[in-house]
Amino acid sequence: MKTRVTELLGVEYPIVQGGMAWVAEQHLAAAVSAAGGLGLIGGASAPGEVVRNMIRDVRSMTDRPFGVNVMLMSPHAADVARVVLEEGVKVVTTGAGVPDKYIRDWKAAGVRVIPVVASVAQARLMERLGADAVVAEGTESGGHIGEATTMTLLPQVADAVSIPVIAAGGIADGRGMMAAFMLGAEGVQLGTRFVASTEAVVADAYKQRIVKAKDIDSAVTGRSHGHPVRCLRNDMTREYARLEEEGKSFEELEYLTLGSLRRAVQEGDIKNGTVMAGQIAGLVKDVKPCAKIIRDMMNEFRALAGKAADYE
Repeated sequence: MKTRVTELLGVEYPIVQGGMAWVAEQHLAAAVSAAGGLGLIGGASAPGEVVRNMIRDVRSMTDRPFGVNVMLMSPHAADVARVVLEEGVKVVTTGAGVPDKYIRDWKAAGVRVIPVVASVAQARLMERLGADAVVAEGTESGGHIGEATTMTLLPQVADAVSIPVIAAGGIADGRGMMAAFMLGAEGVQLGTRFVASTEAVVADAYKQRIVKAKDIDSAVTGRSHGHPVRCLRNDMTREYARLEEEGKSFEELEYLTLGSLRRAVQEGDIKNGTVMAGQIAGLVKDVKPCAKIIRDMMNEFRALAGKAADYE
């Protein structure tokens, strides 16, 4: 399958794995890339040398293209940006900010720069700065979110920019991929679906919480202070909601979640940890290898494309 996204990234399928903090490490990235998609190492708040080691680990596991997600609000963002150049990484996605400080050097080195955006204005800005593509991420996504839904955001971004658009938020199978393409996307990014994969180095309790999730099981915390985060409901989200209603400060609320994502991912604390997942978790019914996730998705996508042709 060829789109501008597959040509840009040098991958077989226009499927990108999200750069999820504590989840998107070398094993998951290598598995997605080896299966024909684009695996990403999530830089999150990790120091540059930690990211460097993960980059080298991925290269020892696959010779396929992969990338690094740089979280721009991280205190180590500049360090990670430098490591990307030193290690010759060819694809970077960015989040939580504007990559204006780094984009010139990345572009000069031939790095494909793909920021994640949550609005048309952000998409236009990234194109002006020289981005090669953008990820239009709807509020259905897990983790830090914007307000617009994927269905409303995606076609408006696709109309507003000339560079390729990758859809994210609420996509876990071929149906979601087909819908995204009909709305103007040329690729899709999956997060929650890849958390529930065999290769993801994530506590089994976390994976099973996703598998058992219902359609209404996600909650958004942090809206009162302008930092909304989507995760699955548990004791922590209920306590957070109670404190928000009481008007607690941002600092007090942040203290409640300090280290909670790591506890959920690594220790399997799904009661008091932050179980980040998108609304699509209710559609994820099993844990399976990344290669099968991608293969099943592409088979369903192609079958739907064939049905669409029958209506002509």
